[in-house]
Amino acid sequence: MPSPTNQPPDDRVTVAVITRDRPASLLRTLDALSGLPERPPVIVVDNGGDDSLPGTLTDHPSAARLLRPRENTGALGRNLAVHMALTPYVAFSDDDSGWSPGALRRAADLLDAHPRLGVLAARTLVGPEGAEDPLNTILASSPLPPEPDLPGRPVLGFLGCACVVRREAFLAAGGFHPLLFFGAEETLLAYDVAARGWGVVYEPSMTAWHDPEPTGRTGRDPLIRRNEVLTLWLRRPLRLALKASARLATAAVADRSGARRALYELLVRLPAALVQRRRLPERVEHAAGLLDRRTPGDEA
Repeated sequence: MPSPTNQPPDDRVTVAVITRDRPASLLRTLDALSGLPERPPVIVVDNGGDDSLPGTLTDHPSAARLLRPRENTGALGRNLAVHMALTPYVAFSDDDSGWSPGALRRAADLLDAHPRLGVLAARTLVGPEGAEDPLNTILASSPLPPEPDLPGRPVLGFLGCACVVRREAFLAAGGFHPLLFFGAEETLLAYDVAARGWGVVYEPSMTAWHDPEPTGRTGRDPLIRRNEVLTLWLRRPLRLALKASARLATAAVADRSGARRALYELLVRLPAALVQRRRLPERVEHAAGLLDRRTPGDEA
């Protein structure tokens, strides 16, 4: 665990942690957060309803505030935390992730210096060995052109447990979308932040760590596949949504990677997605199209 320095606390960034039924992992994350030189305020959203958690956190040095929704809120727990935060910026963590010393101060400095910056995606290191997350390479090689009033590399995606958001921009964009709930929910938020004129960038000078359990959580593949297609229906051209839906239906015949469940859940949510459908501004759609062309099968 990092040891505090003689630097004063940095009161510009709140860390929002979502957790569900992993108390030991959560405590490791909170231990690490309380050891950061920034000593950030922390909000924990308990999606699992662990009755022992309030007592566990009472005397913890992180002084975390605990939010206990009456049901599992998935990624929407981050929305609750942002609403409750008293700082201009909010960093996201899961109960198995956190931030390197100095990263939150660096993020706050960048957000202070760039008023149009809405989301900062960090470089993520995985496991005890600190391996590069494959997403780092993808974000670093974004084909989107640099923007003179933004740092880093413009992107339209990020890792939910390794980003810092400007609270104002996050709330203006509506936060994470309730129709997606959890799994690949970040792209839609990036679209909605960018659609309102805010910048979304990858900045490798700030580092987050992610130490997932070897087994992880089961059942995520269908959620991710469902949400990738729902995102197209909610914001992108119909031809892309139709092509992606057809590919999912074809995969469902053989039920590859839970495609049958993903298709069923897509169809259940499709009427609501059509009601809430809102096309992206032309400049954001153009940027999304540039990113599509890097992914086989997603070309316009």
